[in-house]
Parts: sequence; structure tokens; C-alpha cells
Amino acid sequence: MRIDLHTHSTASDGTDSPAELVRTAAAAGLDVVGLTDHDTTRGHAEALAALPEGLTLVTGAELSCRLDGISMHMLAYLFDPEEPALLAERELVRDDRVPRAKGMIAKLNALDVPVTWEQVSRIAGDGSVGRPHVASALVELGVVPTVGDAFTPEWLADGGRAFVEKHETDPFEAIRLIKGAGGVAVFAHPAAAKRGRTVPESAIAEMAAAGLDGIEVDHMDHDADARTRLRGLAGELGLLVTGSSDYHGSRKTCVLGEYTTDPEVYGEITRRATGAFPVPGTGGA
Repeated sequence: MRIDLHTHSTASDGTDSPAELVRTAAAAGLDVVGLTDHDTTRGHAEALAALPEGLTLVTGAELSCRLDGISMHMLAYLFDPEEPALLAERELVRDDRVPRAKGMIAKLNALDVPVTWEQVSRIAGDGSVGRPHVASALVELGVVPTVGDAFTPEWLADGGRAFVEKHETDPFEAIRLIKGAGGVAVFAHPAAAKRGRTVPESAIAEMAAAGLDGIEVDHMDHDADARTRLRGLAGELGLLVTGSSDYHGSRKTCVLGEYTTDPEVYGEITRRATGAFPVPGTGGA
């Protein structure tokens, strides 16, 4: 089985619609794909309606978190999307995205970059607006050559000249909410140092004690040494090890199935979940 548990659609900051994403996943030879848009489940219905025969969908979301000033992401799998507490927190995070984007635009304008809210809004479309959309606007304007080049201290990286904070959930609260909604919590790309500061291993140990289920080890932002270190840490803490592409369509260079999750780990994730269950495709629209 080929299992990719971390992808994004136009419901957040990917460039494939949810329907396009699942069709592309099937064409890429995946057996299981996780749709984990940022702080939203809005793409799930479209993905399910288009789910090709032979592909199973794992519903989820990637929750924006912050610990001691460090931004981090928590993957939530197979939770009940209507559970009130987690739904309210997702809405709180999502609602703060627009004023945050407008704040970044104001800072860029002060740096003589002529980006506008209309431009960023057009790029975001129906998705939850975020930094990648602002970064794409910078690419359109020729300020930076790629979206990744916008995530530097000069521009949009944490603490960068045009960075603006948004509401982000405490990761311990996120774990509590995910578990309360019957879901499984996995810390996304925990050693992605090129994105900014990363949380210490001692904090991961504390999260494990608080109910964290796993850590995403095999990821494009982790080099071989980081993957070895994280795999050892997961073994020490009794955490599941996942691997994923973090696919964003054309917005990033990664491809579906670039990294995958072991079928036994996937089986354990599905056994632990009580809020929702994987959905096998029967040949969608």
C-alpha cells in the first residue's frame, strides 16, 4: 500500500481542487490519501464526491499552533468535524486569517511592495487565506522567484519584516480537542528548521505524555539526520511515525507520494480514531 497522509487543496493553500487532488492521487498510484487543509474541513465533501474507485480518503485538518512563540502545526486525523469544541477553535483560527493577511499586506506596502488585498484574495479564491497566498502575490510581482523564497526574514518568515502573528492554538489544547473529537494527533514536520525555530525535543516528550499519537518524520523539510533523530525519539516516546508529501499542487515542488506512511502505522491510526473512519472510493464524479 502507498499511503500519503498530508495534502492540501484549494480549500486552504493548495492549487488543486479537492476533486482534482483525489483524482491526481489515484493517478499517482496512491492507495490512501489524507486531505489535511489548514484549519478547515471544507474540502472534504467535494473530495468524497469525486473519490475514485481504489483510493481511500482519510479526512483531517492541519491545525495552526504556537508554543512559547514558536509556530507549529498539528495534523488531526479522523475526528468528528461537527464536534463543537474543536469546530469553534478551528473557526477562531480561520477567522483571524483575513485580518492577518491584510496586516502583512500593510507591512509590505510600507516596504514599497505594491501588493493589494484584491490580488491576495484573488489568489486565495475560496480557500482559507494564508501566508502562501501572500507569497504567491510576491512571486506574481517579481519580488521573489518562488513561494519558498518569500519565507525568509526579509519577507514572511516568523519574525520577518512583513510577518504578522495570528491566533494559534496551544498544542496541548489542540491535542485535547482532537482527542475529544475522536481524532488522532500527529505533530507535522517537527524538525523543519528552514521554516523557522522548532520546538525542543523536551516539548515533544511533554506532548507525548499529554496524548500526542505521533510525529511526521519522513517529510521533504527533514534531512536524513533529522529523520534518523526523530525516528529514534519516536521510539523512545512510543509515538507513531508517519511520512507524507505535504502536497500543495504547483505551489510547492513536492509530489504526491514523495514520502509515505507504513501500512501498519496507518492501521493503528484507524484503530485509534473514533470520530470518523476512512472512506473507500467507489468511483466518484
